[in-house]
Amino acid sequence: MIRYLIIICITLFSISAFAQEDKLSETTTYYFIRHAEKDRSNPSEKDASLTIEGQQRAQNWSIIFQHVPFDAVYSTDFNRTKETGQPTAAINRLEIITYNVSAAYDDAFKKATRGKTVLVVGHSNTIPDFVNAVIGQEKYNDIEDSNNGNLYIVTISNGVTSDLLLTIN
Repeated sequence: MIRYLIIICITLFSISAFAQEDKLSETTTYYFIRHAEKDRSNPSEKDASLTIEGQQRAQNWSIIFQHVPFDAVYSTDFNRTKETGQPTAAINRLEIITYNVSAAYDDAFKKATRGKTVLVVGHSNTIPDFVNAVIGQEKYNDIEDSNNGNLYIVTISNGVTSDLLLTIN
């Protein structure tokens, strides 16, 4: 009887250890970008689309990301952000998932994206805040209004978070 109990305990401990190892060895990678150049011809337009230059930048992002196997593409619910993410989503045969900025890095988002590679498209003030929430520090400031080329890459692997900021012109 004790022998069986020991075998059961060892088995349960092994399963628990393997489950913990799998959880720790998952890698989550986030790519954060601001929307491309928006149409500013009508200052009262709150949901502007992209300009020709912005559409080209969105295409360029999809070329830059062509070898990144995204599992999801998230965007705020604005034309300019969805239009920026759409070419990359299309290459990966994904639908864009809209997210609420006020609850961006909540438990539901963490759970949905754990172990995945994710593109997040937002705004000059929301992307740095989102990145800061993921890395757990106030490192990045708002993006200059004329800058649509920042790429933040955040990787979480084995409980360690690393981040990188690139500027793509």
